[in-house]
Amino acid sequence: MANARSLRALDWLNFFIADVQTGFGPFIASYLAARKWTQGEIGLMLSVGTITAMASQIPAGMLIDALPGKRGAAAAAIVALMFSALLLGTSATWLPVLTAEIFHGFASCMLTPAIAAVSFALVGRMNLGDRIGRNARFASIGSAIAAALMGLFGEYVSVRSIFWLTAALGVPALIALSMIEPSRVEVPVPGSASEKKTDKAAASTHRETLRELLGDKRLLVFACCVVLFHLSNAAMLNLAAGDVTAHMGDNVQLVIAACIIVPQMVVAMLSPSVGRYAQSWGRKPIMLIGFSALPIRALLFAGVSSPYLLVPVQVLDGLSAAAFGVMLPLIAVDIGGGKGRYNLCIGIFGLAAGIGATLSTSIAGFVADRFGNTVSFLGLAAAGALAVLLVWLAMPETKNSGLSPEKPDEAPVEG
Repeated sequence: MANARSLRALDWLNFFIADVQTGFGPFIASYLAARKWTQGEIGLMLSVGTITAMASQIPAGMLIDALPGKRGAAAAAIVALMFSALLLGTSATWLPVLTAEIFHGFASCMLTPAIAAVSFALVGRMNLGDRIGRNARFASIGSAIAAALMGLFGEYVSVRSIFWLTAALGVPALIALSMIEPSRVEVPVPGSASEKKTDKAAASTHRETLRELLGDKRLLVFACCVVLFHLSNAAMLNLAAGDVTAHMGDNVQLVIAACIIVPQMVVAMLSPSVGRYAQSWGRKPIMLIGFSALPIRALLFAGVSSPYLLVPVQVLDGLSAAAFGVMLPLIAVDIGGGKGRYNLCIGIFGLAAGIGATLSTSIAGFVADRFGNTVSFLGLAAAGALAVLLVWLAMPETKNSGLSPEKPDEAPVEG
């Protein structure tokens, strides 16, 4: 088990990483629009980042699995994010923005599995649920504070200053990362030299190939669940925000900001409990609860008439985000943690999330244009209901899969 100093440093690392990532959200579109970019040009440039991220998910996961030093990979990703922010702050011309989007897409895909691997190495499998929940809490608090702080900078300094602030926040993230000491774990990475010296059962463990991993029914079913989750979820707030903007005069930005901040606060409050219950109840009950919030939220959005009622509905977004955010890395370690493929699993699930989110915004926008927002929300509710049914009928419980009494903490060596 890691010492208290390393665990506190991991808290702050998640906090500041969320701060950095917040700078690459909707602020980019606002920044480029202020520099006279057309909506088509902005959409094309943001699509470059999305495509890069989707294409990088699996290679990044495989790379993190192969690297012995997970902290070094995390540091490289943070530096790349800082570089991207500096490029955006320096110039809003085509080449710097394109380069920044490409660097950001790949760095984000490196960072997520690297942080997950560091967490796994520090606490081991049996304590990972609590740790992932704590990571999510600090990340949500960081996102909410950063959104408010960057909004103030954009309003009272300049939109460009948001990216200087984003780059600056990478410095305390690197400091926090440097304070995490190398993990001391009893069970080494499968296939490593030290692992070969252990008992015969451990020596027979091998690092699965991608083809072998893709033959695991649990991985395929959960990947389909991830696609449906994001197919239902990704477009909901965008549709609701567009409707608010079209039908509300004053306080539009305040309502939209509240719709973003409220679920972050819910995630911060619930995530540690979600992690603990996932360890005692199992993964499937938590998934059913979190996924069930999706169709309910979509139906409420379809029926809400007052823009101010959107904010309490967003509590359900926090519930589903807390459940999904904690379950994804836990199910990844259940499936691939003992086979040397924890981060590859995270990459596969990240790709599934990207596919679902891309389809969600595209299809929901088309349906809303042709048939109206209400029909679009009903379609999103149907996708959410399908996700719940898939979890209920096809997703097996993965909590204790591959975990033997002799090897309770199968954690990768962190160097």
